[in-house]
Amino acid sequence: MALNKPKYTLFKNTRYALVGLVEVTRNEPSFRLQIVLFSCGMITAWLLPIAFHYQAILAVSLFIPVMAEITNSAIERTVDLVTLDHHELAKRAKDAGAALVFVSLAMLGFIWMVTLVAAYGCVTLS
Repeated sequence: MALNKPKYTLFKNTRYALVGLVEVTRNEPSFRLQIVLFSCGMITAWLLPIAFHYQAILAVSLFIPVMAEITNSAIERTVDLVTLDHHELAKRAKDAGAALVFVSLAMLGFIWMVTLVAAYGCVTLS
């Protein structure tokens, strides 16, 4: 059985990914807000007077909500493709995507709190 899939290459896959990133940025206000949060957080992480490994933890953690927002956007688009009518399962799928973003932001806050407490010597992570 032949699958209806085009032949992928590294360059095609990269182009598809970049097109998707541009599309989400253009059409999702929530994603643009995540990019602002990401940018401010990245600047803050690298300007804090703490050890490099703490800065790296803070910086890498900023990708979690960005990835969650992209996933949420994909869920919303898929649900909208299937139906634009109100349906309880469609609402549940979209709510689950929103919950993913919320949990990712809570995780980000927890990571930053623990890392900053450890970085400023209140506790040690060993």
